[in-house]
Amino acid sequence: MKITVSEIPEEGLEIEEQEEIGFEAIDLVSPISLSLSVRKAEKEVFLHGSIRGDVRLQCSRCLQGFTMTIESPVDVVYRPTEEIAQEEAHQLRDDELETGFYREDTLDTDEVAREQLLLNIPMKPLCSAECKGICPQCGTDLNLSQCNCSVSEIDPRLAVLKQLLKKKE
Repeated sequence: MKITVSEIPEEGLEIEEQEEIGFEAIDLVSPISLSLSVRKAEKEVFLHGSIRGDVRLQCSRCLQGFTMTIESPVDVVYRPTEEIAQEEAHQLRDDELETGFYREDTLDTDEVAREQLLLNIPMKPLCSAECKGICPQCGTDLNLSQCNCSVSEIDPRLAVLKQLLKKKE
């Protein structure tokens, strides 16, 4: 959805909708739910609310695909891109980290949704906290079956620690 900044009323906008957005980086399972409050003060646009969507991910332990619901709070200030051209390079302050930019009097909520979903995907997604992963020797999914590989092999660099444990007992 595209919002024309100059047409935002003084009392603001309330947006509640479901959107199908194209996204190459993430496999979206369902439409994105947007619940946003849009306010304007001069040329700044304030977005506050939440974005929710179901995405298909791959578990970092067992490599199985699973669906995860990502819900992200949104609290961002948008300014016109013309401000960037007028300013010289400077270091970002903490209050500027939640700042975005819009072009030509148009703010695209699809871009906001994509950005927020991408930022909230876990670095190492897990299908469940109890996921056992795969055997590093034979590749068996340990969630589905047990393998017969010997686990007693100890990294030679850590063998000294095992001796310390024996002495302690």
